[in-house]
Amino acid sequence: MIIAIANQKGGVGKTTTAINLAAAFARLGKRVLLLDLDPQANSSISFLDPLSIERSAYELMTDGLAPVEQTVYRTPVENLDIVPARINLAKLEAKLVGDFDAPFRLKDRLAPFREQYPVIVIDTPPTLGLITVNALVAATHVLVPIQSSYFALEGTDDLLETIEKVRARPNPSLELLGVLVTLHDKRTTLAREVHEQIKKVFGPKLFETVITKSVRLEESPAYKEAIFSFAPNSSGAIEYGNLCDEVMSRV
Repeated sequence: MIIAIANQKGGVGKTTTAINLAAAFARLGKRVLLLDLDPQANSSISFLDPLSIERSAYELMTDGLAPVEQTVYRTPVENLDIVPARINLAKLEAKLVGDFDAPFRLKDRLAPFREQYPVIVIDTPPTLGLITVNALVAATHVLVPIQSSYFALEGTDDLLETIEKVRARPNPSLELLGVLVTLHDKRTTLAREVHEQIKKVFGPKLFETVITKSVRLEESPAYKEAIFSFAPNSSGAIEYGNLCDEVMSRV
């Protein structure tokens, strides 16, 4: 199972979802690979010292720069490894443009990992460019986090259209795993109204789990921890545990 966490809007909880969903699977004893494809590298620095990263997703996806196994790092979370990102990933699209295999580069590179890691989670950048397309072509499932804010559904049509284009030709087996409401402030009327609107648009594709705003979720990356070890009794830990259960029930 390869899950791409995708939404071209920034600030919707993609990285928080990627690191904590990956950690939730790892807690169940599954070997998990977290792949950071965002040049901002927030998933990476949530677990690693940036100065310790010598090889990254850029080297993984660029011919001849490093054997694929040398791009993998252990995290403090048992069973969870990561292919980190660095700022040089921002140069990748320009490097791949024109290559006949450009949309398939990640799928090819992940092939050696498929047996070793039953679960691979991909944190994508906030764009619908070639890097995100690579993630969608390589993935078996896509999970879309949406913030329960006024502009929540803005741009969603473009994302869904991109997913359908990928399904039409390069990856017909890609499934929309579900839509996840994040950064939800249940105290406000607006958030509740937006949640209802999202529910009307996506129906059964909307996860029952809702990720509420949480100081603990914001703090945990600073301590190089997932929410389950940083604040195991917090709402964030409970919600991401529930999300993991829901994901498994859908696949």
